[in-house]
Amino acid sequence: MANQSVGGVKAVRKEPPTLDDVYDAASRLQGVAVYTPLLESQVLNDLAGGRVLLKMETLQRTGSFKFRGAYNRISRLSSKEKDGGIIAFSSGNHAQGAAAAAQLAGVSALIMMPSDAPQIKVAGTRSYGAEVMFYDYRKTGTREETAARLAAERNATIVPPYDDPYIIAGQGTVALEILAQANGMNVKIDSLLVPCSGGGLTAGCAIVMDGMSPGTSVYSVEPKGFEDTARSLASGERVSNQPDARSFCDALLISPPGEITFAVNRAKLAGGLVVSDDEVADAIAFAFRRLKLVIEPGGSVGLAAVLAGKIDCAGKTIAVVCSGANVDPKVFCKALERSAHASPSENAGARSNKVTI
Repeated sequence: MANQSVGGVKAVRKEPPTLDDVYDAASRLQGVAVYTPLLESQVLNDLAGGRVLLKMETLQRTGSFKFRGAYNRISRLSSKEKDGGIIAFSSGNHAQGAAAAAQLAGVSALIMMPSDAPQIKVAGTRSYGAEVMFYDYRKTGTREETAARLAAERNATIVPPYDDPYIIAGQGTVALEILAQANGMNVKIDSLLVPCSGGGLTAGCAIVMDGMSPGTSVYSVEPKGFEDTARSLASGERVSNQPDARSFCDALLISPPGEITFAVNRAKLAGGLVVSDDEVADAIAFAFRRLKLVIEPGGSVGLAAVLAGKIDCAGKTIAVVCSGANVDPKVFCKALERSAHASPSENAGARSNKVTI
């Protein structure tokens, strides 16, 4: 995958990465990214009726999987490209991942963030020395154009959040680790659930599973109102979300799916699952109360799908990527309050008669 230059603005080839590219990313990330744990809880297994393995990217550098792809991209900059720095745009997790990767590479970073980005993610981005510029892309939709203009002015390299072969390959290392960890547990994974927005993590994981564990079904998981990948899979072409859609899963609000990512996901995914904000709040509360884990809304959608019965877990092994932990305290507390009177463990326990609190 080689860089190209079009009109003075750096671009990247649009071909999807291969399994070899993911292995190459893993080699580059070794000793830099955290090899995050794959956790199992008997409480969760009893509720699901099968084995559920949680890949905790909440413990990754910057608190989400996004560091993997950002580092894989930024660490490949030439000396001349490093002089110009990088520009990224993100609601928060890619912003922090790109800022941290740029800091490690000794590269300046301008990060464009939506004006309503969670403050914990804004503060995290700035803590890595990045310059933050706010914009209201949810209304104007011009972040790509603005980034391109700024990149031309600064001779900077754009590091996109998902639709880039190096980004996708870096995210795919999550699935490489899952398979190695599952093999160490002597277990075969029947299905993998991946939080999805632009589709980079989903596509990277799908490439790995298709090449190394073709018997594993990979599903995207999205919040209701932002299930553009699920609807795109059903229609066979990329579709967008309605502009008035709302969800507190701030990490999963990008629309439509990427060109490269959707080309991969259309060919390799088993389907798309959709969860409501209430189901996500239940999952956040369950993870905190029963598993002692903190997971942000967007990072909780896979767990929500399991707890809400969106996938059949009976007698199966389901791996779930918990993609991030960067949640504002107020949002976290509201999620706990939202599900205080009917936790998923109580509801699922009543259905299965296996668990009581």
